[in-house]
Amino acid sequence: MDMNSLSHTKWECKYHIVFALKFRRKVAYGQIKQDIANILSTLCKRKGVEIIEAEVCQDHIHMLVRIPPSMSVSSFVGYLKGKSTLMIFERHANLKYKYGNRHFWCRGYYVDTVGKNAKKIEEYIKNQLKEDLEYDQMTLKEYIDPFTGEPVKQNK
Repeated sequence: MDMNSLSHTKWECKYHIVFALKFRRKVAYGQIKQDIANILSTLCKRKGVEIIEAEVCQDHIHMLVRIPPSMSVSSFVGYLKGKSTLMIFERHANLKYKYGNRHFWCRGYYVDTVGKNAKKIEEYIKNQLKEDLEYDQMTLKEYIDPFTGEPVKQNK
């Protein structure tokens, strides 16, 4: 088992963190997806947090991270969401008009401590995009009208 150390402490604190975009808007794709990944990676390095596994989905983020015990999870997530919002709006100014008052992320987040099931959570995060696609295919949403054979217009 990997052990990290501070001056008088040996520690192994892994967390599975999930947070979503405001109103679950599906904007994290293409260039924006890569920028979000780079920004989150940069911010984690600044705080000394190691990203074990991460996935940027269209409307939410999954991260498996190793956070030192000198930092609380809530302060880290607050820092990550706050700074990343500013950096995203700086790089993609057109998003400011979609998100009033610079709110990019939802208010809350999900966090779970990771013990002996770290490998399972890593696999879950790696396969998250594939599972989301399979779930979309199992829903009752019709993409092609069975009577006309034409694509169904999505109402937003």
